[in-house]
Amino acid sequence: MTTSRPRASSAPAAPLVSETQGGGSPGAAGGAARSGLAFAVGAYGLWGVLPVFFLLMSPSGPFEIVAWRIVFSLVFCLALLAATRGFPAFVRLLRQPRLVATMGLAGVFIVVNWTVFITAALAGHVVEAALGYFINPIVTVLLAVVVLRERLRPAQWAAVALSGVAVLVIAIGTGDVPWVSLVLASSFGLYGLVKKQVGGRVDAVGGLTLETMLMTPVAGAALVVMAVTGVGGGVVFGSVSVVHTLTVISSGVVTAVPLLLFAAAARRLPLATIGLTQYLAPVLQLIVGVVLLHEEMPVTRWIGFAIVWVALIVLSTDAVRSSRRNRGIERKSRIANETVQ
Repeated sequence: MTTSRPRASSAPAAPLVSETQGGGSPGAAGGAARSGLAFAVGAYGLWGVLPVFFLLMSPSGPFEIVAWRIVFSLVFCLALLAATRGFPAFVRLLRQPRLVATMGLAGVFIVVNWTVFITAALAGHVVEAALGYFINPIVTVLLAVVVLRERLRPAQWAAVALSGVAVLVIAIGTGDVPWVSLVLASSFGLYGLVKKQVGGRVDAVGGLTLETMLMTPVAGAALVVMAVTGVGGGVVFGSVSVVHTLTVISSGVVTAVPLLLFAAAARRLPLATIGLTQYLAPVLQLIVGVVLLHEEMPVTRWIGFAIVWVALIVLSTDAVRSSRRNRGIERKSRIANETVQ
C-alpha cells in the first residue's frame, strides 16, 4: 500500500475538507457525497487488491519491484504534470529547500512501507500486512501523543490499549512478534505525520512526484547493484515476457491512480466518512490472504484480529462523536457571530 492509504499502497495526508458542508443546494451536496464515496471506495478497493498485482510481477524480487515502482511512478507523475500543466507549481515547490527536505523524509518512510508490504505479499504474509493496516489508525493516534504531545481522549487510550493486547495475543499464539504489521503501521503512520506538517501546500500529484524524484537516484543505484551482483534475485525486467514487462511498467499507474482517487474523495467527504472507508483496504487484503492465498489463520490470530476490530469500533465511534460535537460548537459560534453583527 501505499499510498497513502492516507493509508497504500500508500495514502498521503490530504486536506480532509467536505464540499458538502456549508453552502450549496442539497442536491449538489448529495451528488458530491455520492461521488466522493465512489472515489473513496475506488481508492481503498485498489489498495486492498494490491497484493495480487505484486504477485503478478514474479519472478521479480521485492527490491527490484520497489525500485521499478519508484521509477515508473515518477514517469507517470511527470506525464500527469505535463498533461495538467502543473509544472510551474511543481517548480515552485522545488524552490523551497525545507519543504523538499520534508518530502524527502516522507519519501523514505513510504519506500520502507512499500518494501515491507511487497516483501510480505511475495512471501505469503498478506494477512500480517492486513493487520498492519488495521492497526495503522491506532498507531497514528499513538504517534500524535509521542511526537506531537497531543492529549488523547479516554476512548482513544482504550483503543491503543486494546491494540497492544491484540499484538500480545498474536505474538503469544504464533510464537513470534508480528513485525511486518508493526513496521507497516509505524512507517505509514510516520509518513502521514510528516505529510501533516506539509499540509495543503503540496497536492497529491506534486507530492508523489517530489517523493519519487528524490528516491529515484537510490532506486537507480539499487537496480545497477542488483543487475551487476545478482543480489536480491538480480534484475529480470524485460527478460521474462511482454506481459511481465507491461505489468512492471504499469506499477506507476497503479501507484498514482488510488492516490488521485483518494484526493478527490477527501475534497468531497467529511473526515469521519473517510476514516470509516479506510478499513476497506485491509478487509480486502485479509480476504486475499485467507481465501485466495490460503494463508494460515490459527485461532489466536482470529482472536487478535477480533480485539483490533473492537479497538477500531471504539476509535471510530469516538471520532464520529467528536466530529459531531465540533460541528455543533462551530454552528453555535457562527450563529452567535451572526447575531452580534
